[in-house]
Amino acid sequence: MAPPKSRGPTQAQGMDTKILFCSFLLALQYGAQPLISKRFIRREVIVTSSVLSCEIVKVICAVFFMAKEGSLRRVYKEWTLVGALTASGIPAAIYALQNSLLQISYKNLDSLTFSMLNQTKIFFTAFFTYFILRQKQSTQQIGALFLLIAAAVLLSIGEGSSKGSVGGNADQILFYGIIPVLVASVLSGLASTLCQWASQVKKHSSYLMTIEMSIVGSLCLLTSTLKSPDGEAMRQHGFFYGWTPLTLIPVIFNALGGILVGLITSHAGGVRKGFVIVSALLVTALLQFIFEGKPPSLYCLVALPLVVSSISIYQKYPYQVKKKES
Repeated sequence: MAPPKSRGPTQAQGMDTKILFCSFLLALQYGAQPLISKRFIRREVIVTSSVLSCEIVKVICAVFFMAKEGSLRRVYKEWTLVGALTASGIPAAIYALQNSLLQISYKNLDSLTFSMLNQTKIFFTAFFTYFILRQKQSTQQIGALFLLIAAAVLLSIGEGSSKGSVGGNADQILFYGIIPVLVASVLSGLASTLCQWASQVKKHSSYLMTIEMSIVGSLCLLTSTLKSPDGEAMRQHGFFYGWTPLTLIPVIFNALGGILVGLITSHAGGVRKGFVIVSALLVTALLQFIFEGKPPSLYCLVALPLVVSSISIYQKYPYQVKKKES
Protein backbone atom coordinates (compact mmCIF):
# COMPACT_ATOMS: atom_id res chain seq x y z
CA MET A 1 0.00 0.00 0.00
CA ALA A 2 1.37 3.40 -0.95
CA PRO A 3 2.21 5.74 1.90
CA PRO A 4 -0.19 8.63 2.45
CA LYS A 5 0.67 11.80 0.61
CA SER A 6 2.02 14.58 2.76
CA ARG A 7 0.83 18.11 2.41
CA GLY A 8 2.97 20.18 0.10
CA PRO A 9 4.40 23.56 1.10
CA THR A 10 1.72 25.45 -0.85
CA GLN A 11 -1.12 23.41 0.67
CA ALA A 12 0.29 23.74 4.18
CA GLN A 13 0.80 27.47 3.73
CA GLY A 14 -2.77 27.82 2.48
CA MET A 15 -4.09 25.96 5.52
CA ASP A 16 -2.02 28.12 7.88
CA THR A 17 -3.41 31.24 6.21
CA LYS A 18 -6.95 29.91 6.59
CA ILE A 19 -6.37 29.15 10.28
CA LEU A 20 -4.89 32.60 10.85
CA PHE A 21 -7.83 34.27 9.11
CA CYS A 22 -10.39 32.21 11.07
CA SER A 23 -8.53 32.99 14.31
CA PHE A 24 -8.67 36.72 13.53
CA LEU A 25 -12.40 36.54 12.78
CA LEU A 26 -13.10 34.55 15.96
CA ALA A 27 -11.13 36.99 18.12
CA LEU A 28 -13.10 39.85 16.55
CA GLN A 29 -16.43 38.07 17.04
CA TYR A 30 -15.69 36.95 20.59
CA GLY A 31 -14.42 40.39 21.52
CA ALA A 32 -17.31 42.30 19.95
CA GLN A 33 -20.08 39.92 21.09
CA PRO A 34 -20.58 41.49 24.56
CA LEU A 35 -20.93 44.98 23.09
CA ILE A 36 -23.25 43.85 20.29
CA SER A 37 -25.43 41.82 22.65
CA LYS A 38 -25.66 44.71 25.11
CA ARG A 39 -26.67 47.12 22.34
CA PHE A 40 -29.16 44.99 20.39
CA ILE A 41 -30.69 42.51 22.90
CA ARG A 42 -33.28 44.07 25.17
CA ARG A 43 -33.61 43.03 28.80
CA GLU A 44 -37.06 41.56 28.09
CA VAL A 45 -35.67 38.98 25.65
CA ILE A 46 -35.88 35.46 27.07
CA VAL A 47 -32.36 34.00 27.23
CA THR A 48 -33.40 30.51 26.13
CA SER A 49 -35.12 31.89 23.02
CA SER A 50 -31.95 33.68 21.89
CA VAL A 51 -29.78 30.62 22.60
CA LEU A 52 -32.12 28.29 20.70
CA SER A 53 -32.27 30.74 17.80
CA CYS A 54 -28.48 30.84 17.74
CA GLU A 55 -28.31 27.04 17.53
CA ILE A 56 -30.82 27.03 14.64
CA VAL A 57 -28.75 29.63 12.77
CA LYS A 58 -25.62 27.53 13.39
CA VAL A 59 -27.28 24.53 11.73
CA ILE A 60 -28.43 26.61 8.75
CA CYS A 61 -24.95 28.13 8.29
CA ALA A 62 -23.21 24.76 8.62
CA VAL A 63 -25.52 23.16 6.03
CA PHE A 64 -24.91 26.11 3.70
CA PHE A 65 -21.12 25.85 4.00
CA MET A 66 -21.22 22.07 3.50
CA ALA A 67 -23.33 22.51 0.38
CA LYS A 68 -20.98 25.21 -0.89
CA GLU A 69 -17.88 23.01 -0.50
CA GLY A 70 -19.71 20.04 -2.04
CA SER A 71 -19.54 17.69 0.96
CA LEU A 72 -23.20 17.68 1.95
CA ARG A 73 -24.25 14.67 -0.15
CA ARG A 74 -21.22 12.59 0.89
CA VAL A 75 -21.67 13.37 4.58
CA TYR A 76 -25.38 12.53 4.34
CA LYS A 77 -24.61 9.10 2.85
CA GLU A 78 -21.87 8.29 5.40
CA TRP A 79 -23.70 9.57 8.49
CA THR A 80 -24.58 7.06 11.23
CA LEU A 81 -26.25 7.56 14.59
CA VAL A 82 -23.48 5.73 16.45
CA GLY A 83 -20.82 7.86 14.79
CA ALA A 84 -22.74 11.03 15.62
CA LEU A 85 -23.18 10.08 19.28
CA THR A 86 -19.51 9.14 19.59
CA ALA A 87 -18.12 12.21 17.85
CA SER A 88 -20.59 14.89 18.94
CA GLY A 89 -23.02 13.49 21.50
CA ILE A 90 -20.43 12.97 24.25
CA PRO A 91 -18.78 16.43 23.88
CA ALA A 92 -22.23 18.07 23.71
CA ALA A 93 -23.30 16.35 26.94
CA ILE A 94 -20.01 17.38 28.60
CA TYR A 95 -20.47 20.99 27.50
CA ALA A 96 -24.03 20.98 28.84
CA LEU A 97 -22.79 19.77 32.24
CA GLN A 98 -19.96 22.31 32.14
CA ASN A 99 -22.38 25.19 31.51
CA SER A 100 -24.56 24.09 34.43
CA LEU A 101 -21.54 24.01 36.75
CA LEU A 102 -20.45 27.46 35.58
CA GLN A 103 -23.89 28.87 36.37
CA ILE A 104 -23.71 27.42 39.90
CA SER A 105 -20.18 28.72 40.42
CA TYR A 106 -20.88 32.20 39.07
CA LYS A 107 -23.61 32.71 41.68
CA ASN A 108 -21.29 31.80 44.55
CA LEU A 109 -18.01 33.48 43.58
CA ASP A 110 -17.02 37.06 43.01
CA SER A 111 -16.36 37.92 39.36
CA LEU A 112 -12.60 38.15 39.80
CA THR A 113 -12.15 34.72 41.41
CA PHE A 114 -14.52 33.12 38.91
CA SER A 115 -12.71 34.61 35.89
CA MET A 116 -9.27 33.64 37.18
CA LEU A 117 -10.20 30.03 37.95
CA ASN A 118 -12.05 29.72 34.65
CA GLN A 119 -8.78 30.39 32.77
CA THR A 120 -7.35 27.06 33.99
CA LYS A 121 -9.27 25.40 31.15
CA ILE A 122 -6.33 26.32 28.87
CA PHE A 123 -4.03 24.10 30.93
CA PHE A 124 -6.52 21.25 31.05
CA THR A 125 -6.94 21.44 27.27
CA ALA A 126 -3.16 21.08 26.83
CA PHE A 127 -3.21 18.24 29.40
CA PHE A 128 -5.90 16.24 27.59
CA THR A 129 -4.43 16.82 24.12
CA TYR A 130 -1.24 15.21 25.42
CA PHE A 131 -2.90 12.16 27.03
CA ILE A 132 -5.58 11.58 24.39
CA LEU A 133 -3.95 12.82 21.18
CA ARG A 134 -0.30 12.47 22.28
CA GLN A 135 0.40 16.03 21.16
CA LYS A 136 3.43 17.17 23.10
CA GLN A 137 4.36 20.76 23.85
CA SER A 138 7.88 22.10 23.61
CA THR A 139 9.48 23.78 26.62
CA GLN A 140 8.97 27.14 24.94
CA GLN A 141 5.30 26.36 24.28
CA ILE A 142 4.76 25.44 27.93
CA GLY A 143 6.31 28.78 28.86
CA ALA A 144 3.99 30.48 26.37
CA LEU A 145 1.00 28.85 28.09
CA PHE A 146 2.16 30.28 31.42
CA LEU A 147 2.45 33.73 29.81
CA LEU A 148 -1.06 33.35 28.41
CA ILE A 149 -2.46 32.37 31.80
CA ALA A 150 -0.71 35.36 33.39
CA ALA A 151 -2.27 37.65 30.77
CA ALA A 152 -5.69 36.08 31.30
CA VAL A 153 -5.40 36.59 35.06
CA LEU A 154 -4.44 40.24 34.58
CA LEU A 155 -7.39 40.79 32.26
CA SER A 156 -9.66 39.05 34.77
CA ILE A 157 -8.40 41.32 37.55
CA GLY A 158 -9.14 44.35 35.41
CA GLU A 159 -12.64 43.09 34.71
CA GLY A 160 -13.42 41.80 38.17
CA SER A 161 -12.16 44.82 40.09
CA SER A 162 -15.06 46.88 38.81
CA LYS A 163 -17.69 44.34 39.80
CA GLY A 164 -19.10 43.58 43.19
CA SER A 165 -18.23 40.42 45.04
CA VAL A 166 -20.59 37.78 46.27
CA GLY A 167 -20.65 37.13 49.98
CA GLY A 168 -20.96 33.72 51.56
CA ASN A 169 -19.42 31.34 54.07
CA ALA A 170 -16.23 29.40 53.34
CA ASP A 171 -17.93 26.02 52.78
CA GLN A 172 -20.43 27.49 50.33
CA ILE A 173 -17.67 29.24 48.39
CA LEU A 174 -15.59 26.05 48.24
CA PHE A 175 -18.29 23.47 47.38
CA TYR A 176 -20.61 25.66 45.29
CA GLY A 177 -18.06 28.08 43.84
CA ILE A 178 -14.45 26.91 43.54
CA ILE A 179 -14.99 23.19 42.99
CA PRO A 180 -17.71 23.60 40.30
CA VAL A 181 -15.64 26.06 38.23
CA LEU A 182 -12.54 23.84 38.44
CA VAL A 183 -14.55 20.76 37.41
CA ALA A 184 -16.06 22.83 34.59
CA SER A 185 -12.55 23.76 33.43
CA VAL A 186 -11.55 20.08 33.38
CA LEU A 187 -14.69 19.23 31.39
CA SER A 188 -14.03 22.10 28.97
CA GLY A 189 -10.53 20.79 28.26
CA LEU A 190 -11.82 17.24 27.83
CA ALA A 191 -14.70 18.22 25.51
CA SER A 192 -12.44 20.42 23.38
CA THR A 193 -9.93 17.57 23.02
CA LEU A 194 -12.67 15.09 22.11
CA CYS A 195 -13.88 17.46 19.40
CA GLN A 196 -10.33 17.72 18.11
CA TRP A 197 -9.99 13.92 18.23
CA ALA A 198 -13.22 13.43 16.27
CA SER A 199 -12.19 15.87 13.55
CA GLN A 200 -8.49 15.04 13.24
CA VAL A 201 -8.44 11.30 13.99
CA LYS A 202 -11.93 10.19 12.97
CA LYS A 203 -12.06 12.78 10.15
CA HIS A 204 -15.48 13.99 11.28
CA SER A 205 -16.44 17.18 9.46
CA SER A 206 -16.32 20.26 11.69
CA TYR A 207 -19.52 21.52 10.06
CA LEU A 208 -21.25 18.20 10.77
CA MET A 209 -20.07 18.31 14.38
CA THR A 210 -21.53 21.81 14.68
CA ILE A 211 -24.88 20.54 13.40
CA GLU A 212 -24.91 17.50 15.66
CA MET A 213 -23.85 19.40 18.79
CA SER A 214 -26.36 22.17 18.08
CA ILE A 215 -29.17 19.62 17.80
CA VAL A 216 -28.15 17.85 21.02
CA GLY A 217 -27.78 21.17 22.84
CA SER A 218 -31.16 22.37 21.55
CA LEU A 219 -32.87 19.18 22.71
CA CYS A 220 -31.36 19.65 26.18
CA LEU A 221 -32.55 23.26 26.26
CA LEU A 222 -36.05 22.34 25.11
CA THR A 223 -36.23 19.68 27.81
CA SER A 224 -35.19 22.22 30.44
CA THR A 225 -37.98 24.59 29.41
CA LEU A 226 -40.54 22.16 30.84
CA LYS A 227 -39.60 23.29 34.36
CA SER A 228 -37.46 26.42 33.95
CA PRO A 229 -38.59 30.06 34.41
CA ASP A 230 -37.63 30.72 30.78
CA GLY A 231 -39.97 27.97 29.65
CA GLU A 232 -42.80 29.47 31.69
CA ALA A 233 -42.05 32.93 30.25
CA MET A 234 -42.15 31.59 26.68
CA ARG A 235 -45.48 29.88 27.31
CA GLN A 236 -46.94 33.11 28.71
CA HIS A 237 -45.46 35.71 26.36
CA GLY A 238 -44.33 33.77 23.30
CA PHE A 239 -40.96 32.64 21.97
CA PHE A 240 -39.97 36.01 20.49
CA TYR A 241 -41.06 38.15 23.44
CA GLY A 242 -38.97 41.35 23.57
CA TRP A 243 -37.36 40.73 20.16
CA THR A 244 -36.75 43.40 17.53
CA PRO A 245 -35.29 42.95 14.03
CA LEU A 246 -31.93 44.10 15.45
CA THR A 247 -31.92 41.15 17.90
CA LEU A 248 -30.99 38.94 14.95
CA ILE A 249 -27.60 40.68 14.64
CA PRO A 250 -26.01 39.29 17.84
CA VAL A 251 -27.74 35.93 17.29
CA ILE A 252 -26.26 35.53 13.80
CA PHE A 253 -22.91 36.93 14.94
CA ASN A 254 -22.75 34.40 17.79
CA ALA A 255 -23.73 31.54 15.48
CA LEU A 256 -20.93 32.37 13.05
CA GLY A 257 -18.55 32.41 16.03
CA GLY A 258 -19.64 28.86 16.82
CA ILE A 259 -18.80 27.80 13.26
CA LEU A 260 -15.36 29.41 13.58
CA VAL A 261 -14.71 27.63 16.89
CA GLY A 262 -15.38 24.30 15.16
CA LEU A 263 -13.03 25.11 12.29
CA ILE A 264 -10.19 26.26 14.54
CA THR A 265 -10.55 23.27 16.87
CA SER A 266 -10.52 20.91 13.87
CA HIS A 267 -7.51 22.38 12.09
CA ALA A 268 -5.47 24.00 14.87
CA GLY A 269 -6.58 22.34 18.11
CA GLY A 270 -8.15 23.41 21.39
CA VAL A 271 -4.99 25.01 22.75
CA ARG A 272 -4.82 27.46 19.84
CA LYS A 273 -8.49 28.25 20.44
CA GLY A 274 -7.56 29.23 24.00
CA PHE A 275 -5.04 31.74 22.66
CA VAL A 276 -7.70 33.24 20.40
CA ILE A 277 -10.24 33.59 23.20
CA VAL A 278 -7.79 35.33 25.54
CA SER A 279 -6.76 37.62 22.69
CA ALA A 280 -10.44 38.47 22.23
CA LEU A 281 -10.49 40.02 25.71
CA LEU A 282 -8.07 42.63 24.38
CA VAL A 283 -10.35 43.18 21.39
CA THR A 284 -13.22 43.88 23.79
CA ALA A 285 -11.13 46.48 25.63
CA LEU A 286 -10.17 48.13 22.33
CA LEU A 287 -13.76 48.25 21.08
CA GLN A 288 -14.97 49.66 24.39
CA PHE A 289 -12.43 52.46 24.02
CA ILE A 290 -13.45 53.17 20.41
CA PHE A 291 -17.25 53.05 20.80
CA GLU A 292 -17.82 53.87 24.46
CA GLY A 293 -14.81 56.04 25.26
CA LYS A 294 -13.80 53.72 28.10
CA PRO A 295 -9.97 53.62 28.23
CA PRO A 296 -8.28 50.24 28.76
CA SER A 297 -7.16 49.53 32.30
CA LEU A 298 -3.54 49.31 33.39
CA TYR A 299 -4.01 45.53 33.68
CA CYS A 300 -5.06 45.39 30.03
CA LEU A 301 -2.03 47.40 28.90
CA VAL A 302 0.30 45.06 30.84
CA ALA A 303 -1.48 41.96 29.48
CA LEU A 304 -1.16 43.08 25.84
CA PRO A 305 2.58 42.35 25.42
CA LEU A 306 2.16 39.09 27.34
CA VAL A 307 -0.52 37.88 24.92
CA VAL A 308 1.49 38.95 21.86
CA SER A 309 4.65 37.30 23.23
CA SER A 310 2.87 34.06 24.15
CA ILE A 311 1.31 33.73 20.69
CA SER A 312 4.62 34.48 18.98
CA ILE A 313 6.56 31.97 21.11
CA TYR A 314 3.92 29.24 20.74
CA GLN A 315 3.95 29.61 16.96
CA LYS A 316 7.72 29.93 16.59
CA TYR A 317 8.84 27.00 18.76
CA PRO A 318 6.68 23.93 18.02
CA TYR A 319 7.58 20.58 19.50
CA GLN A 320 10.26 18.84 17.43
CA VAL A 321 9.92 15.08 17.12
CA LYS A 322 13.15 13.36 18.09
CA LYS A 323 14.60 10.58 15.95
CA LYS A 324 13.84 7.90 18.54
CA GLU A 325 10.18 9.07 18.70
CA SER A 326 9.67 9.14 14.92
